[in-house]
Amino acid sequence: MMRKISLVLVGAALGASTIMVGTQARLFSSGSAHAAASDTYRSLNLFGDVFEKIRSDYVEKPNDQKLVEAAINGMLNSLDPHSSYMDAKSFSDMQVQTRGEFGGLGIEVSQDNGLIKVVTPIDDTPAARAGILSGDIIAAIDGEAVSGMTLNQAVDKMRGAPDTTVTLKILRGPKKEAKEVKVTRAVIQIKSVRSHVEGKDIGYIRITQFNEQTADGVRNAIQKFQSEIPNDKFKGYILDLRNNPGGLLDQSIAVVNDFVDHGEIVSTRGRTADETMRYNARPGDLSKGKPMVVLINGGSASASEIVAGALQDHKRAIILGTRSFGKGSVQTIIPLGRNNGALRLTTARYYTPSGRSIQAKGITPDVQVLEDVPPELKGKDDILGEASLKGHLKNGADEKHGSQAYVPPDPKKDKQLIAAEDLLRGVTRAQNGTDNSSSPTAAPSSSPSSPPASKPDEHKSPN
Repeated sequence: MMRKISLVLVGAALGASTIMVGTQARLFSSGSAHAAASDTYRSLNLFGDVFEKIRSDYVEKPNDQKLVEAAINGMLNSLDPHSSYMDAKSFSDMQVQTRGEFGGLGIEVSQDNGLIKVVTPIDDTPAARAGILSGDIIAAIDGEAVSGMTLNQAVDKMRGAPDTTVTLKILRGPKKEAKEVKVTRAVIQIKSVRSHVEGKDIGYIRITQFNEQTADGVRNAIQKFQSEIPNDKFKGYILDLRNNPGGLLDQSIAVVNDFVDHGEIVSTRGRTADETMRYNARPGDLSKGKPMVVLINGGSASASEIVAGALQDHKRAIILGTRSFGKGSVQTIIPLGRNNGALRLTTARYYTPSGRSIQAKGITPDVQVLEDVPPELKGKDDILGEASLKGHLKNGADEKHGSQAYVPPDPKKDKQLIAAEDLLRGVTRAQNGTDNSSSPTAAPSSSPSSPPASKPDEHKSPN
């Protein structure tokens, strides 16, 4: 139902590839494995027969490379919504995206029932300024219907040279009201971290996605707050992860480590027990234990959920907002060499420090606060979540579907932000529904160790 383009770091992929090869070698050591291999080769022979029939008898001469890529994608699409094949260009684009700069419109998109769905417009980009909204369906690009296009093809059509224009046909709301939006392309520089001092006593940090710039951006923001806000007046931090679709796992680990100085941050578990990896904090709490509130909603996914889940389990922060997306699987990028692109393969599930799986369930906030949605957006403000994706990895009987993802553009009307400020300042407002009897505390103790080199997580496609 939905396919997403990853923002991942490639460095750890080679290790995953080596493990797969080693496992394969062990499989062929037994008689039953030989029988299974024989069945597999017969199936591959069938594929070869079909491929040759298409090449020789199809009504028009097919493109061999496209046939092979389509077969690979079909195989990967049958696994889960997040495994896919990237050709050489897509692989190159992904590497550019992880660096936080590319050309395009500035929207996060995914594929939903053959149409391109806007996950979120990126702050301060042409798409955001043109009024494109989360949940919009892109039905056509420059007059060409997207039905039948792959996600990569649609993204390629939306990208282009700066100062050129593209016209999008948007379908909005339950009635799918059509609207044409003309957007001028620009160089999109993803500033993943934005920060400011709120009311002279709170440090506000918003992370829009987790790319290679994120950890440094958060550290710089913390240090800036500490130099600008007197310690005796510093009430604490607000970390805003709303509508953050995720990104690099190593960056999420580094962000958590800025606020805790010991204990597990996240673990990833593959098919076998020996593939379990635990990532622990290093000593040193950069935030110096100041109270903290984390904002999440239905658009907070993947790496965002790792951060929120870790800080919640450590009782280091109060989590406020609405339930998160529920994307609890890790995708590893495996380069295929010889300009053949790369494989994006789901290789593990991740778990919070207490052992909770976020997959298809999400993070439930400690304090739920719903935003007041304008009448024109009623019914358009919810995201269905991972549990609604066709072919998603199952996680028991109590999967959760959907949550509000609206964030008011005016901070004065942002009930979640106001509630977070009230919590940090000890202000009680009955309409917020908050319980101010407790405040965030430092994390409990556990044996620290250094996080390893980056391992990839997944992200939707920006363009």
